[in-house]
Amino acid sequence: MMKSLGFIEIPSVTAAIEALDVMLKTADVEFVTWERKLGGRLVTIIVQGDVSAVSHAVETAAKTAMKPCVHAVIPNPHEETIRMVNISAARLNKQ
Repeated sequence: MMKSLGFIEIPSVTAAIEALDVMLKTADVEFVTWERKLGGRLVTIIVQGDVSAVSHAVETAAKTAMKPCVHAVIPNPHEETIRMVNISAARLNKQ
């Protein structure tokens, strides 16, 4: 099973939590980490799973999400991309 990363960036913490809930309920994906910028006015949620599950989860969340919403799916991410996501996840785990 190929792993992929899914990203959704949205303009509020509440909207991001709602988008994460939609992704987790829609497909077999796992929450990896999140990033808050601009005092929580810009939030990125990252999930992982197989390519089809991540694609379905991200597309479904993007359709129902607060706009503007930017989203992406990276199938078979490069090791440096994985390293960047792991750095973010490590910060989350320290809190």
